[in-house]
Amino acid sequence: MKIIACGQAATKIAPDSYFTGRVLQTPIIEAEEPARLRALSVAFEPGARTAWHTHPLGQTLYVVSGAGRAQVWGEPIHEIRAGDVIFFAPGEKHWHGAGSTTAMTHIAMQEGLDGKTVDWLEKVSDEQYGA
Repeated sequence: MKIIACGQAATKIAPDSYFTGRVLQTPIIEAEEPARLRALSVAFEPGARTAWHTHPLGQTLYVVSGAGRAQVWGEPIHEIRAGDVIFFAPGEKHWHGAGSTTAMTHIAMQEGLDGKTVDWLEKVSDEQYGA
């Protein structure tokens, strides 16, 4: 058993290269091999969002608080709220983030394949976001 005490994993500001707006990331677990799970808490300020991206083994989001948006490439934007669970299939191009006037925090869970959990793509434009 391993216990990671509260405060032991530092919160960091997410990089501008993969996010628009202020986003805070707090690691929950990055399991050691042979396990592949990686999970983190991600807090988005209003209007903040990820860039388009994919995950080699898919991604599950659990919205903890607030309300936001999520979209798969070529499909309409979906509103997401606290208590919602969102699953993106392996390789599915998508983005997610806060609403334009509401903050949103989710737990992001994904597995790594050959040590990689995400492939970052282009940023989501204001027009794509619906601002």
